[in-house]
Amino acid sequence: MPTRSRLGRLAGLVAAGLIVCAPAAQAVEIQAPAPAIAQAATVQDTLRQPPPGPVLDPAETDKANSQETKHKIIAGVAAAILLGLVILGRRSRSKKKKS
Repeated sequence: MPTRSRLGRLAGLVAAGLIVCAPAAQAVEIQAPAPAIAQAATVQDTLRQPPPGPVLDPAETDKANSQETKHKIIAGVAAAILLGLVILGRRSRSKKKKS
């Protein structure tokens, strides 16, 4: 039995994906838009509701930002130390390799 090339396998996968996705794409196109009266009612209901989401306290936000900055500085220092260790290790290996 001959083996299929990568291009042939890729073409088969694309064709299978199109076959699977085609009914879903057709279902989206068939849906009718909602009536304008129902949309107007929902707009009025959403205007009466308070806006979603939490109320942020500026003091807590400043504290969180300072903690985040502290964590970033610690991570940066650790990354610099590790980079230095890698550079020193490579330098010592190259010196041993030359001798």
